[in-house]
Amino acid sequence: MPELPEVETIRAGLERSVAQQSIATVTVSHPRSVRRHPGGPEDFAQALLGRTITQVSRRGKYLWLAFADGDALLAHLGMSGQFRVDRPGDPPPPNTRVEFTFTTADIVLRFVDQRMFGGLSLSGGGAAQPAEIAHIAADLLSADLDWDALVAKIVAKRSGIKRVLLDQTVVSGIGNIYADESLWRARLHYDRPANTLSSSRISGLLEHAQAVLGEALAAGGTSFDALYVGVAGESGYFERSLAVYGRQGLPCPRCGTAIVREPFMGRSSFRCPKCQPRYRVEPSRPSRVEAL
Repeated sequence: MPELPEVETIRAGLERSVAQQSIATVTVSHPRSVRRHPGGPEDFAQALLGRTITQVSRRGKYLWLAFADGDALLAHLGMSGQFRVDRPGDPPPPNTRVEFTFTTADIVLRFVDQRMFGGLSLSGGGAAQPAEIAHIAADLLSADLDWDALVAKIVAKRSGIKRVLLDQTVVSGIGNIYADESLWRARLHYDRPANTLSSSRISGLLEHAQAVLGEALAAGGTSFDALYVGVAGESGYFERSLAVYGRQGLPCPRCGTAIVREPFMGRSSFRCPKCQPRYRVEPSRPSRVEAL
């Protein structure tokens, strides 16, 4: 699934390509991609005609194209969604679900989604921020992030620290790849309860996560296959810098121990067994009075 670096790379590409453009036509090729629009595909297409895109924004893993009239087109990429900016006459990529043309720009914007877990919807009054994503927390690269409040929120959680990092209502934009990379840098096991960590240890983990996200963004994200590319079809290159994710059996860059892959929430976690040992709670010893 695209995470913050991939979604931000796409946002920047869309901003360069479609900001200040007015929508001329909308073609919906599969209704599932607009399933959240109550009027159905035809009404969705009609509702967007003539709207002018003023800017493209992001919150966590969500994108929205703000319209001059105050509404917005909200997009979630799901597992395999992507936007492609092509020239008219270019053959559509496989799995193109929605296509947009514009009144002045000589481009075609295509929403491509192989697995169709993503989707587009019209958000009334959502130009500043769609109400549908009000529950999504700030991310580690957001200007409005309250660092101390985030640390306090995490230290109060009893769940494993990776589950907390993946909770988009706590901190947004982090998925499986960058959680594993951040935990490796912080030398933490993914299942260690968050409330067993000190505030300084959590702050250090977040600093590692912030650095990972920034480095991945600078590399254009992580592309393992064609399910994630930028708007011009370009791949991201952060895969070359991954320390643990997808590297089972390969040596840990820090200590040389073979990286292991373990099941986690229906997916996988990757870690170094030596650098990130399992957390074990020491059994409490009975006091002398209790023993007597």
